[in-house]
Amino acid sequence: MSKKPDTVPPPYHNIDPAKAAGKLGERVDTARFAKAAAFCTRGRDDLAKRGYAPDGRKRLRRFSIWEITRYLIPVAPAHMRRVLKANPDLPQGEGEAGSKWFTLEEVLTLRRFLHKEGSAAKEYLPYRPENAAAKIVAVANFKGGSGKTTTCAHLAMSAALDGYKVLVIDLDSQASMTSLLGARVEDEWQTIFPLIARDYARAVRAENEVRAAQGAATLPLDETLTEALEVSSRNLIQSTHWPNIDVIGAQLNLYWAEFQIPVWRMGLRSWPLWDALSNFLSDDGLLDEYDIVFLDTPPALGYLTINSLAAADILLVPLGASFLEFDSTGRFFDMLYSTFASIEDGENAQRRAAGLDEVKFEWDVVRAIVTRFDASQQTDLANVIQAYFGDFMNAYRQEYTALVGQAGEQINGIYEADYREFNRDTYLRGREAFDRTYAEFKELLVGCWWRDMAEKET
Repeated sequence: MSKKPDTVPPPYHNIDPAKAAGKLGERVDTARFAKAAAFCTRGRDDLAKRGYAPDGRKRLRRFSIWEITRYLIPVAPAHMRRVLKANPDLPQGEGEAGSKWFTLEEVLTLRRFLHKEGSAAKEYLPYRPENAAAKIVAVANFKGGSGKTTTCAHLAMSAALDGYKVLVIDLDSQASMTSLLGARVEDEWQTIFPLIARDYARAVRAENEVRAAQGAATLPLDETLTEALEVSSRNLIQSTHWPNIDVIGAQLNLYWAEFQIPVWRMGLRSWPLWDALSNFLSDDGLLDEYDIVFLDTPPALGYLTINSLAAADILLVPLGASFLEFDSTGRFFDMLYSTFASIEDGENAQRRAAGLDEVKFEWDVVRAIVTRFDASQQTDLANVIQAYFGDFMNAYRQEYTALVGQAGEQINGIYEADYREFNRDTYLRGREAFDRTYAEFKELLVGCWWRDMAEKET
C-alpha cells in the first residue's frame, strides 16, 4: 500500500500579514542596542564564571602522574615515582601515593630537574636554540567562524604543556581569547593600542628632530601620543592561570585602532604602520623573554591584521572543509598578495630614490589547517582543497570532537578539562585531535629555528 502524499503546506506559505505585524513589537531605536548590549554583558560575565573559581579568577587544574608521563614528560610512571621518592625536595604532588596530582608549576620544576639529572637521550625541555629569538605566530583568516581563536588558544596551551613560555596577543576586539585566558581589560589602554600609538609617536618625534634641524614646522604630539610615549608593554602584559602563558588582552574599544591608524599615517606618510607590532616586541625585549608569541587576529584584513602578518614568522590559516571557506581562503591569500605587494611597490620606489634598503616581506612558513573536519562527509572536498593548496596545507585535518563543545560550555580549552569528567574515548579522541595539530606545528617551529641556526653558520 502506497503512502499518502504529505498534504501539509510548507511553513512559509499563507502567512497572515496582520499577525506577522503583531509579532514585530515597537520600532527599534539606537537606545535599544545599548540595552541589548547591557544584557549580553551581564550574561557573558555570568557564563564566563562557569569555569572560574568562587573569587572570580580562573584556576588551572592539576595533572595526574598518568597524564604527566603519557603526555608531558617522557618517563614511565614507575620511574617518575622512583625519582620523587629519591628526591624529597622535589614537588611531591597531592593525593595518595598511587595517585599523585601536580600543578603545572610543579610539572615545570620536574622538567628542569630531569633535564639536568635525567637521560641525555630524552627531551625533557622543548627545543629552542640558545640565543634564538622567539618565533611569532599569526593565526589569521578573514572568514569568521574558521576556528582561529580555538586553534590559537589550543596551540598556546599545547606549547605551554610542552614547556615553552608563551605570550598571546589578542588583536580581535571581540576579545574571545581574552575571555578564554581569564584576562580583564577595562579599556583600550590595556590593549596593544597604546603600543601602536607609541610607535607612531616615536616616529613623529624622530621626524620633528629632523624638521627642527632644518628650521621647518614640527608635527603636533597630542595628549594621547604624549601619554603613549610613557607606556611599556610590560605594564600591559597580564599573567594568566597558566604559569607559562601571559597575555595582552583585547576589548571592544581596540577596534578604534582601525580608524586611528590611517589618520596617523596621513599625518606622517613615512611612518611604516605595519611595523608597529614587531617593533615593540623587539624593542621591549619580549622576543628574548618568551619562546613563542601567538597573535589572534580579527576576522578582517584591517590594519591590526596587517601588523600581525607583517610581524609573523609563521602564518597559520584555519579553514573548514567547505566550498565557501575554501573560496574565502583563496580570496584571503589574494588580498595578502595585493596588500603586501602594494606596500613593497610603494615603499621601494621611494627607498630606491633615497638609496635605502628595499622593503621585502617574508615568512618562514605558511600553512592552511583544515578545522572542524568530519571525515564521513568532507573527505572528498578536503582532498580537493589539499590538491589545490599543495604545500600550503597541513597534512593533518583537525577533527571536530564532542570534547571541544563540552569543554567550551565551561569556557575552557580541552587541555583545561579534567579527563575524569568525560567518557575516556571522548577525551582521548579530542585530545589526539589537538595533539596532532600541535605536533605538526611544533615540527614547523623546530624546523624554522634549526634553519635559522644553519644559515647563521654558513
